[in-house]
Amino acid sequence: QVQLVESGGGSVQAGGSLRLSCAASGYFYSMYCMGWFRQAPGKEREGVAGIDSRGRTTYADSVKGRFTISQDNAKNTLYLQMNSLKPEDTAMYYCASDVGDYCYTSLPPQYMDYWGKGTLVTISS
Repeated sequence: QVQLVESGGGSVQAGGSLRLSCAASGYFYSMYCMGWFRQAPGKEREGVAGIDSRGRTTYADSVKGRFTISQDNAKNTLYLQMNSLKPEDTAMYYCASDVGDYCYTSLPPQYMDYWGKGTLVTISS
């Protein structure tokens, strides 16, 4: 079992920045995909960014150039640096992990095995 706990959400104005963190505990797999997902009210959950055990990354087109995913293996922590935030980035953000050696480019949520409870990000115009 893998436990994931997100933090770092909050309310900022458009153009601002936030950094989300996801602390992982429990059993650690040598090969994995870890990712950030988000769900806005009335919308389906969507993949935002993913990183695999080799450090390869993938991003949704809507966040490319603005968001950066990274991981600190020593701290068992996943990060999402979010810059140039827009009101449409408002959502609950979830950290998730999948046992496997790569992330699907489109980050389909249904392939993720473990989920955190989320952290809320609100961007005001």
